Amino acid sequence: MKHRPLALLGAMLLSSGLVACSTSGGDSAQRADGPTVLDVWLMRDSVSETFQKEFEAGFEKAHPDIDLQIQIQEWEGIGEKVTAALASNDAPDVIEVGNTQVAQYAQSGGLTDFSDKVTELGGDSWLKGLAEPGAWEGRQYGIPYYAANRVVIYRTDLFQEAGIDATKIKTRDQWLAATEKLNRNGTQGIYLPGQNWFALAGFVWDEGGDLATQEGTTWKGGLDSPEALRAMEFYQRLQALGKGPKDSDESRPLQAEVVAKGRIAQVIAAPGGANLIAQSNPGLKGKLGFFPIPGKTPDTPGAVFTGGSDLVVPSAAAHQEEAYTFIKELTGEAWQKKLALAMSYVPNKTDLAAAVASDPGAAAMAVGAANGHATPNTPQWAAVEAKNPIKDYMTAVLIGRDATSEAGKASRSITATLNSGS
Repeated sequence: MKHRPLALLGAMLLSSGLVACSTSGGDSAQRADGPTVLDVWLMRDSVSETFQKEFEAGFEKAHPDIDLQIQIQEWEGIGEKVTAALASNDAPDVIEVGNTQVAQYAQSGGLTDFSDKVTELGGDSWLKGLAEPGAWEGRQYGIPYYAANRVVIYRTDLFQEAGIDATKIKTRDQWLAATEKLNRNGTQGIYLPGQNWFALAGFVWDEGGDLATQEGTTWKGGLDSPEALRAMEFYQRLQALGKGPKDSDESRPLQAEVVAKGRIAQVIAAPGGANLIAQSNPGLKGKLGFFPIPGKTPDTPGAVFTGGSDLVVPSAAAHQEEAYTFIKELTGEAWQKKLALAMSYVPNKTDLAAAVASDPGAAAMAVGAANGHATPNTPQWAAVEAKNPIKDYMTAVLIGRDATSEAGKASRSITATLNSGS
C-alpha cells in the first residue's frame, strides 16, 4: 500500500514543519581519518526540527565514531525513489518507510533481515500493527518506529448538554446508546461518512474477521464472512445516527471542516483532527475531547488500523553495524519517550504508552494502539486500495442493497486482485 494515506493521517497529528539539517547528497562513505558517515532517510514531518537536532547531538555524543547525516525525503514519489535505492550500489544506510510498505520492498530481496535482533530490540512488546507488516514470510525486516491511529473526537459541551460522561463509554453498546441520545435537538450524534473503510476494518477485526485471509500462497477476500457482515451491520447502525454522506469518504468533504460548521457531537479521526477543527472554528478551542474507539467488551478497546512507520536497512547499505546502532537508539525506550511527547505519537511498544499520559489525544490513541492491526501483509494490497471495492460495497449496503450479495461481490474482487501477482 502506498504510504500517502498514512502521511495524511500523520499530517493531522503534526503542527510543526521539518527542515533538513544535513546536506542533500548521498555520501555514505567514510571520511579519511574521521568518523563513519551514516546516511539516513527520514520522511517529511516524521520528526520536528527541534527533535531532530536534539537526537543528532545526543547520538553523536554517545557514538563519536559515527557522523549522522539525516536527509529529509518528500512523500510524493518516495516509493519509486526507495525502489531505485534498494536496487543500487549506493543505497542509504537507513530508510524510514510506511509500515505497510515493508512487504513490497522485502519481496525484492533488498532489505536486511533483523530476525535475530528482535529480542534485543524489545520485540515482545512491539505494537502489533507496526511489527506484523514489518515482517515478510516469517522474517523481520522493518523495525517499528512510531504509530498513529484513529480515536473518537467529541464535543465536550454537547456531551455535557446531553448529560453524558465520555469516560464511561467503554463498549459498542454504550457508544450506540450515547450517540442516539446525542442525536436530537439539532445535534448530529456522529459524523461518519459512508466510505470510512478504516473504521469498518476495525469493526471487522473486533468481530474476529479480516479483510482477506491467506491459505498457502492463495488469498481470499473476507468481507463476506459472518464476522465481517456483523461488522458492517454495526457500521450501518452507527452511521445512521448522523447525516454523513453514504457515497463518500473522510476527504469529500473534509470532515474536520464539516464538524467545525455544525453541532456534530463526534467524529472518528486522528487526534490532530481536533486542531484542524479548532482552526476552522476557533470557538471550539477547548471544547474537544478524546476517547478510544470502544470495543465489544469494556476490558478491550476497539480494534484500529495502525498507521505509522518502520525503519529498514537496505541489503546494499555500506554500514550495516552502524545502521543497526542508529535503529537501536531511535527505537529504544529513551528516545521513543521523547519522540512521543514531541510529536504526539504512540511509542512503538505497548509498555511505553504511559509516556504520552499528559497528552489527552495521544493517550487515547495509545490505548487504541494496543489493539492495532494492519491491512493484509502482501505487496498486492496496494492494488486493492487503488481499486477499493470496499468503499463501493459500503455505499451499496448503506443505500439499501443486500449486504450478503454485495459483500460477496467485493470479496471476489479482492480475491482476484490479491492473487493477480502470484
